Amino acid sequence: MPFFYGTDIYYWIVLIPAMLLAGIAQIRVSTTFNRWSKVASSRGLTGARAAEAVLRFHGVYDVRIERVSGRLSDHYDPQSNVIRLSDSVYGVNSVAAVGVAAHEAGHAVQYAQGYGPIRVRSAIIPLSNIGSQLSIVFILIGLFLYSQTLFGIGVLLFSVAVVGQLVTLPVEFNASRRAIVTLESGDFLDNQELKGAKKVLSAAAMTYVAALVVSLAQLLRFVLAFSSRRRD
Repeated sequence: MPFFYGTDIYYWIVLIPAMLLAGIAQIRVSTTFNRWSKVASSRGLTGARAAEAVLRFHGVYDVRIERVSGRLSDHYDPQSNVIRLSDSVYGVNSVAAVGVAAHEAGHAVQYAQGYGPIRVRSAIIPLSNIGSQLSIVFILIGLFLYSQTLFGIGVLLFSVAVVGQLVTLPVEFNASRRAIVTLESGDFLDNQELKGAKKVLSAAAMTYVAALVVSLAQLLRFVLAFSSRRRD
């Protein structure tokens, strides 16, 4: 049976809008970051200094802050307890850099304070990564061998990957909320700059939402294909 069968039109009605949403989200985060990268923070904060200030504000002192190559490759590594900031953030004095760095510091604070959802995410992400890597392999082999069992395993593994994305959402939103509240409470940005930081982090958050929507659309596609195979 062909992979797209029977309800092919329905798949594309769902999948294409989801992919368009993902594309729009990526464009938005890029344009928003670029816009606020041109606006310097009045306090003279660089990304690295902003991350350090957020950590100190919450009484966290054992997290290192390092520079990493790339653009928007910023992340917090809980295993090494290191915040890695990209070239466009680390030493840059801009509202965008401050917002992104504060967000990553927010993740470090989540771990330091034992934020519940971050623990759930840490537990499920390894399984989610395995599901993401192996799901398509099983699905394709299942299709090639016309094996309902292998195809079903692939769908199940893909479902685990989607759950990982779902669990990530509240963690990302909470890190952004912590960042904005801290920047405001600590008077690290003025009101107009704070609005810019919110826009940058909101645009970044939407990329996670869009990625989840695409994955859900693909999961629906696989489930419908699996159901069609069972009826044949």
